[in-house]
Amino acid sequence: MPEQLSVGIVGASGFTGAELLRLLVNHPDMDVRVVTGDTQAGNKVADLYPSLAPAYGDMTYVKLEDAGLDKLDMVFAGLPHRASQEIVGDLIDHVDHVIDLSADFRLNDPLVYEKWYEVPHVVPDLIDRFAYGLPELFRDDLKSKKHVAVPGCYPSTAVLPLAPLLRAGVISETGIIIDAASGVSGAGRAPKENTTFCAVDEDFSAYGVGTHRHTPEIEQTLGTQVVFTPHLAPMNRGILATCYAKPTGSSSTEELLSVLAEFYADEPFVHVSERLPTTKATLGSNSAHISARFDERTQTAMVFCALDNLCKGSSGGAIQSANIVAGLDETTGLPLVGLMP
Repeated sequence: MPEQLSVGIVGASGFTGAELLRLLVNHPDMDVRVVTGDTQAGNKVADLYPSLAPAYGDMTYVKLEDAGLDKLDMVFAGLPHRASQEIVGDLIDHVDHVIDLSADFRLNDPLVYEKWYEVPHVVPDLIDRFAYGLPELFRDDLKSKKHVAVPGCYPSTAVLPLAPLLRAGVISETGIIIDAASGVSGAGRAPKENTTFCAVDEDFSAYGVGTHRHTPEIEQTLGTQVVFTPHLAPMNRGILATCYAKPTGSSSTEELLSVLAEFYADEPFVHVSERLPTTKATLGSNSAHISARFDERTQTAMVFCALDNLCKGSSGGAIQSANIVAGLDETTGLPLVGLMP
């Protein structure tokens, strides 16, 4: 392996691309050589994101066809679903590692993908070559493969608190309810009527009720059906998930916390505490904060998780998994603590 991996970012003009650029500034083993953004081609990264100017002042967005991606060691693909398939098929045999941030390689069954994303999967034979990029649950698979399908932000937030309890058999597989709220950056950089300042400010709304495309991903990863309702919160970034489940036997807050703490005892980016998590505490970090409560009156287990949707929920998680498939320490280049205030 060379001293530094040569890296390209496709779709680097979006929020996840900008977050990748921010984080990779401090990565000693990865060197960003090229960034694509067809709508921004010819424009400087610093003009679109002035915060990146000290590190990328002279870097310019290029069109995808001019990027020379096949000469790189690693490519982060930050394109929407379906668009990612179009380039990954051409890239996967020419670069060592493809780290795909779209939904295109997360679902094992291409027919499930077609049902929820309403388009056929054009390269279903490539799905098995990707590891699902949630190291806390799939580290061995990441170590055995070269390419990564980065989880959605909602699935990461819902799966991390629920999976240990399901694996320990302390909560039932049926009747799980997930309520989660995300900041507006989760909708992407492109302007939309429902994500303008006037639409979002001082508002809180449910959306995608019963139809959100992250539902099959959550169910595939947990191995059970869930009721998942996402909400849009008037904040820039962050997700908080509150999950409800029925215990399989007698339970308590102490037992739930103990199961979670034991499961994540050696995980660098998961913090389990009796303290209820908040989105602000995870801002800008690659950490997930988890807690639990047991409601005696209704005999209901409640687990909570907060994380930064652009960091641990997307670009930071992508780098964490990229580190693993590249044989690096998975914590390299990633912030552990959030920004405050």
